[in-house]
Amino acid sequence: MVAAVVIAFDQLTKSLIRSSIRLGGARDLLPGVVQLVHTTNSGVAFSTLSGSAVAVTLLAFVVLALLGTYFHRHRAVPWLWLATGLIAGGAVGNLVDRLRVGAVTDFIKLPDWPAFNLADSAITIGVVALVLLIGRSGNPRPA
Repeated sequence: MVAAVVIAFDQLTKSLIRSSIRLGGARDLLPGVVQLVHTTNSGVAFSTLSGSAVAVTLLAFVVLALLGTYFHRHRAVPWLWLATGLIAGGAVGNLVDRLRVGAVTDFIKLPDWPAFNLADSAITIGVVALVLLIGRSGNPRPA
């Protein structure tokens, strides 16, 4: 359910950006703090692996498979469903863009930081939550 909500909001916001801001364009949301931009990224975080669409897509599938396996083996860990849903939803949201248009639409721009999107935010929050959950529960035994 978490993944589905992330995917839906991610795709909705990207669609709104693509239809309201020309590629390369920008609008101030909070002047000097947050801009809405319309840019694309064919790589992963910070444009790593740009131009390697097949490698990035395969990497996404591998990460999703590993995440699913980890969740299945440790599903009794409280709140693991939330971290897993955020990461999976973000990964799938960006994967949909890659498969549909060949690159991910990014639109949130902070000063001195690369543009990102809701899927990227969900992945980041999910990874932080996953690390905290693993750290808090030690090395959980498989269920």
